[in-house]
Amino acid sequence: MTAGASKGAAEAVKPLSPAEVSGWLARSPFIAFLGLELHEMDVAAGTLTLRMALKPEFERSAGSTGRWHGGVVSAMIDTAGDVALIMLHGAAPPTINFRVDYLRPIVGEALTARATIRKSGRSIAFVDIDVFGPDGALVAIGRANYAMSGLPRPATEMAS
Repeated sequence: MTAGASKGAAEAVKPLSPAEVSGWLARSPFIAFLGLELHEMDVAAGTLTLRMALKPEFERSAGSTGRWHGGVVSAMIDTAGDVALIMLHGAAPPTINFRVDYLRPIVGEALTARATIRKSGRSIAFVDIDVFGPDGALVAIGRANYAMSGLPRPATEMAS
């Protein structure tokens, strides 16, 4: 069953492999523009990490020497949460809501975002996303909610 399939009983699916998750990332023109890449994933723990390199288009202002625009960081947060759920469900859930707290100015050549699925219920999923700068410092945190109704359920639920 895909995201556009009927909303009848959801079928059970196996978690995606790293190659399949990378395939999901590659199919989106927006994600391709961002340059998001799968860094690591752990199905049992319900975690997934994405990496993104800084491009001149992502800087807060021209010549800001590596200072990231917050909108790019928020897009990374939403995408990391969504892809973590795709890893388990094999389908993309729509975002209901997400929030971002920026902890410090974000500078550097690359960011990583680690998404942790806190709960993936039948109706709503909750995902926390931590964003780290190139030095490993936590620079932003996000929490996102996704609509899960009608999406396939994992054949084996993740460890709690």
